[in-house]
Amino acid sequence: MSKIIAVVPSGHNVGLTSVALGLLNALNRSGHKVGFVKPIAQPVKNDLGPERSTTLAKKLCNIDPPTPIPLAEAQHLLSTGNDSILLENIVDMVQPISSRCDVVVVEGLISSPEIFYSKNFNQLLVKALDAEILFVAAPNGRDPKELAEGIEIEYRDFTKDFESGTVVCSCVINKVTQSDDDDECSNSSISRTKSRDYGLYKPEGTSEQLLASYKAAVAEKGIEVLGVIPAIQDFVAPRVHDFAGLIEAHALRTGDWLNRRVRSIAVISMTLNKSVYYFQDGALIVTTGDRVETIVGACMAALNGIKLAGILICGGFEQDAAIMRMCERAFAEGLPLLALPSSTYETAVKISRTKIEIPLDDKEQASRILDSISDQLDARWISTVTKTQREHRVSPPEFRSQLIRLAKEANKRIVLPEGDEPRTIRAAITCFERGIARPILLGSHQSIQEVAARQELVIPSDIEIIDPSTVRANYITQLVELRKNKGMTPELAAKELEDNVMLGTMMLKLGEVDGLVSGAVHTTANTIRPALQIIKMTPDSKLVSSIFFMCLPNQVLVFGDCAINPNPTADELADIAIQSYDSAVAFRITPRMAMISYSTGSSGAGQDVEKVTKATNLVRERRPDIVIDGPLQYDAASTESVARSKAPNSPVAGRATIYIFPDLNTGNTTYKAVQRSAGVISIGPMLQGIAKPVNDLSRGALVEDIVYTIALTAIQAVQVEQREALSAKQ
Repeated sequence: MSKIIAVVPSGHNVGLTSVALGLLNALNRSGHKVGFVKPIAQPVKNDLGPERSTTLAKKLCNIDPPTPIPLAEAQHLLSTGNDSILLENIVDMVQPISSRCDVVVVEGLISSPEIFYSKNFNQLLVKALDAEILFVAAPNGRDPKELAEGIEIEYRDFTKDFESGTVVCSCVINKVTQSDDDDECSNSSISRTKSRDYGLYKPEGTSEQLLASYKAAVAEKGIEVLGVIPAIQDFVAPRVHDFAGLIEAHALRTGDWLNRRVRSIAVISMTLNKSVYYFQDGALIVTTGDRVETIVGACMAALNGIKLAGILICGGFEQDAAIMRMCERAFAEGLPLLALPSSTYETAVKISRTKIEIPLDDKEQASRILDSISDQLDARWISTVTKTQREHRVSPPEFRSQLIRLAKEANKRIVLPEGDEPRTIRAAITCFERGIARPILLGSHQSIQEVAARQELVIPSDIEIIDPSTVRANYITQLVELRKNKGMTPELAAKELEDNVMLGTMMLKLGEVDGLVSGAVHTTANTIRPALQIIKMTPDSKLVSSIFFMCLPNQVLVFGDCAINPNPTADELADIAIQSYDSAVAFRITPRMAMISYSTGSSGAGQDVEKVTKATNLVRERRPDIVIDGPLQYDAASTESVARSKAPNSPVAGRATIYIFPDLNTGNTTYKAVQRSAGVISIGPMLQGIAKPVNDLSRGALVEDIVYTIALTAIQAVQVEQREALSAKQ
């Protein structure tokens, strides 16, 4: 499993993309096989070109990232409550890269006033990918203590749903400057005037002592600092051509504007003898058109070897032809001359509000920036990043993405006996449109179409609808044959087949469909009874049981049995545990099983505790490969801090992923309490032990629940095929 690092901002204007690509560059240089993903495109304002981060990663790091999801599409999914679909799409984007790379760098949403939800999204992103967090922060006027406290707040917010210490977090501090005054320039990132006379202002150098103080302050909060990067003014110096485009200036003379860079801005409103000090290499001289002496003075400076960035004339004054002829030699030798109709003040304000972005075609400058950032990152950490691994938690989006992907690959026919039930119709349409399964609705065409019309739904013509009244007679003979030892007659069979669940079960038995999902309006007994009568159990099963996949905010857990067996014996409880363990493995959840009781270890006594203890020992005897412990209280099984005091030597306590409850009362109550109180999706119940896939729905199931249960059923159908093929070989 590759390491996924989510690079997210801690505040505004932190240089997120530069640091993300700098990290990518450093990992690439060190020999790691590295991938890059920018899940959601963030175009620069008024920029209709390609997405910046992805394009720069292609050009500078020689990798091929996936195409980001358009911002408008992501916003629509988030605003309509479909964030689960968005996150599943992102998981689908990252997983193929993760499978072939050592490290995947994922750049989160850049924080901005327009995208005020960026922090919430970045938190969802970290959880969905089970990623390590790399915060990018910038002082922006804060002293080391204030910055460290801000990062600590962000860290707590991002990790609030996780057990303490289970999330790997580090930080890069970017754009560190020596003085607060320089932060006033952070919007445009170009040094400019700070005095009433609008003279050129150059920031002081950044001392090693200041960099060390920021690193120490953040490290004291327990967050590893991978680098402290000083603000380097020259790295954000745009070409004159690009700067003119940003401020919408007109070029009177282009000169050498493709090669000269704007390293500082001097707004001149004084006499020539006082302004000559501001004519320096890289300075853009901003003045009004009637300040002829300033224009001429700048041209003289250029002719005397000072490589000014250019001259920007404000105010819309028409230039005197004689003066222009006098200055022509300077323009001919490359001095750019720009113009804006706005006043000097308006121009200064416009410049101050202009955010500088390195153009995508400025490869030279972008490479310098990335190399500089890479050089500032902790070389030891970069070289050993893949040597520190932690157990991967399967997040709900990853689990759901996996279900959908495997179900699509299976391409199974799933019969839905409750064909005219509104939620079932909606789920069938979703499954068909997303390619999750080929659903078959049982019910009269007229009734199903009327229900769909009331919901303003259009059932695709390729979704199969079977009217039970037209096919029931086809199954009478087979049902009589299957149940003849139980006294089945043609008359009784005809009556039994009036139940759509029985009809669907017969279709499954005869191989006409691959699985059955019911229960939106039927009881569990109504769904399971025909399956036990017709399909029967697998040879190695003594009972039918169930599990729910509980999609908690940061991981997926397995709960069993919460739907079928009211009061299992110790022997039956052991069978439920083994079935649940195998199911967890089949769905790629790291299996650690906790046998739940009101007592942990030997702290309590009683028949119920003894049953759980006996069941735990039976599992160990029958399946020594299973990692199991019990009895454990729920908090001891789920919470490491509790486990350390109640079960310090347990291989499961505090980290359980499978929870086996002692009876139906406990299991059903717990799963519903967790589901409703914590607002989590529960997928299931998935039935275990039946020879072919039959699954029951909760009567309170949401459309989303039905969709995922259909997906589960399709995947189980593949497992049945594999089991039958293996049995045939033996």
